[in-house]
Amino acid sequence: MTKKTDPSVAQEAIDAIVGGYHGDPFSVLGPHSFAGGTAVRTIQPQAAAITLKVSSPQKKTLKMKRLHDGGFFEAIVKDTDMPLTYQLAITTHDGQEYTAHDPYRFPSMLSDFDTYLMAEGTHLYVYEKLGAHLIEMDGVAGVRFAVWAPNALRVSVVGNFNNWDGRRHPMRFHHHSGVWEIFVPGLQQGDIYKYEIKTRYMDYVATKSDPVGFASELRPNTASKVWDIGQYQWQDEEWVNSRTKRQALNQPISIYELHPGSWKRKEENGEWVWLTYSELADELIPYVKEMGFTHIELMPVAEHPYDGSWGYQVTGYFAPTSRFGTPDGFMAFVDACHQAGIGVIVDWVPAHFPKDAHGLSFFDGTYLYEHADPRLGEHPDWGTLIFNYGRSEVRQFLISNAIFWLDKYHIDGLRVDAVASMLYLDFSREAGQWLPNRFGGRENIEAIDFVRLFNDRVHEAYPGVLTIAEESTSWSGVTRPTSDHGGLGFDLKWNMGWMHDTLKYIQEDPVHRAYHHGTLTFSLLYAFSEKFLLAFSHDEVVHLKRSMLDKMPGDVWQKFANLRLLFGYQWGHPGKKLIFMGSEFGQWQEWSEARSLDWHLIDSDEQKHGGLKRFVTDLNNIYQHFPALHAEEYSWQGFQWLDFRDFQRSILAFARMDPASGDLVLVACNFTPVVRQDYRLGVPQPGQYQEILNSDAAFYGGSGVVNPNPIHSEERPWHDQNHSIELTLPPLGVVYLKLTS
Repeated sequence: MTKKTDPSVAQEAIDAIVGGYHGDPFSVLGPHSFAGGTAVRTIQPQAAAITLKVSSPQKKTLKMKRLHDGGFFEAIVKDTDMPLTYQLAITTHDGQEYTAHDPYRFPSMLSDFDTYLMAEGTHLYVYEKLGAHLIEMDGVAGVRFAVWAPNALRVSVVGNFNNWDGRRHPMRFHHHSGVWEIFVPGLQQGDIYKYEIKTRYMDYVATKSDPVGFASELRPNTASKVWDIGQYQWQDEEWVNSRTKRQALNQPISIYELHPGSWKRKEENGEWVWLTYSELADELIPYVKEMGFTHIELMPVAEHPYDGSWGYQVTGYFAPTSRFGTPDGFMAFVDACHQAGIGVIVDWVPAHFPKDAHGLSFFDGTYLYEHADPRLGEHPDWGTLIFNYGRSEVRQFLISNAIFWLDKYHIDGLRVDAVASMLYLDFSREAGQWLPNRFGGRENIEAIDFVRLFNDRVHEAYPGVLTIAEESTSWSGVTRPTSDHGGLGFDLKWNMGWMHDTLKYIQEDPVHRAYHHGTLTFSLLYAFSEKFLLAFSHDEVVHLKRSMLDKMPGDVWQKFANLRLLFGYQWGHPGKKLIFMGSEFGQWQEWSEARSLDWHLIDSDEQKHGGLKRFVTDLNNIYQHFPALHAEEYSWQGFQWLDFRDFQRSILAFARMDPASGDLVLVACNFTPVVRQDYRLGVPQPGQYQEILNSDAAFYGGSGVVNPNPIHSEERPWHDQNHSIELTLPPLGVVYLKLTS
């Protein structure tokens, strides 16, 4: 190629650089070879004078010439070929002096393959290329920035390092992928930054946090932070290597759902403040271990601006919230959970995002992540925006984000929030407020394809990780494989129907429960149609719904008895288990993100609150110890009705079985406050039965109506069984019986 003979640059280009609207700054700034040498140009609005210090290929020192009062400088290095190594010695208008490397002398860091995958929207690990990465180039340490903004006129990195001046670090544009990038020498971990985006929409200039930023400022500040997420040294190899076996669906899975900011707080300078990730590790992990839960589920930990959203309106999809510490702190927390044998599930929110100006909305002056039409792009209930799942780069962003949490933070499961809102175009909309799909239906075809692709990619990359759907409708095949007649591919689905029916029943006065018996038995008509998780979550204890304990009818004794009975029924029913924090000891108040749980209740009434806590602990231990209760939760081979007809006495009884081991546990529930003496129960096998759990035991705060002695079966047909036993059913109580011989 013939070199240019004239090193000069057009005045229009200089004006565009100084004005901050040049779309290709690397074509003007930095070193440019010509027939007689190399022209070096820089934009430094803060500079009064600049000296160019060339160190290679030969040492030279040149004073740079100001070509524009806005801070555009140039120096001609004669008889010098590229590459050129140099620094800029800058004297500012206020007399400060410093030396800096020129970002515009460094080449692109994105390979053709990376840009191809990103343009195609199939880069599973896009976070390795986008965002801010601490690297070293040509022996110079700094940060590589990259952001997707295909429709922007100009994108610059701004921060304290350049006085938030978007003219100083405009980025290189990759036309094929829509990605902008730059290497900024000298930046370090903890430096804050944003992207200033000059759009093509009139004079609209947006300042955005990094969509792939790895750390954020503490709200209300909104800048992203440079962070090295590869520096933490993990110690959980044993857990990770055994995760596939631990999380198999024939294993016990009982989940403690919690909100990290309100599980417990500490007093500091007269205020109650959050625990850090480290303090949560010190206090939460022993508690969860003592309670016998196998997993915790964290309400969203991704960065969010508003506490009252509980994390469900995310602005920093790749950044654990700074409320509780650093990314390394969250990694250490997960690591400590794993070393204690506790799995970590996080709530993941690909259904919608908030309109906050620093976030994803109208990102590059266009509807980039969302739909332009509000009938497709906005949730009327939540005032949030819906991702455009039909856009390959948006699918790439979300699926890569899911992979990110599994890869960089060793997360064991993703509970996907608000799946129903993704699947239906008319979700929470009246006629005329939504647009049908191309076939005229209400199904969101692009969202369905995204969900299936998400599950495929996650399970391919991390086979032992769980994906869990919060799906509140009767959509068919949520937990069927994607290869099986249009299944969505989730491992588990929250059983919202069971939750609603069970709570409706248990809140009835016992005298009326006989008329609602079918509300309980209905769940077994569909219990094995999906792989269900039985959840009493945070949604059931907020917004005037009352706490789990306060939902229960009757006086205080009956409330506690009903709640123990409810949990005993839940742990006996087929399906994995989840309860929300505070329910395990009988929180009286509704949950609020603004305060701690009422831990003093356990000390103030150790019999009632402490007894409930002991009961939940024993439920977990029994659930894990007896395969009959967990090994066969998703077929009739693990369940058998014994008595579902006794509506007049509000009694339910069933058997849980593990055909592989022969383990057998009977569960009998008495939903009235009347003691049932000499209750005869048909049993599937003859032999001796021993009571292994009784919710009415005095140890749990009950009245002490128990069956202390072994019970021998009789060859007396009952409940369609050839053999039966007689026992006492406690008031508002549940009894577990184990076949011992």
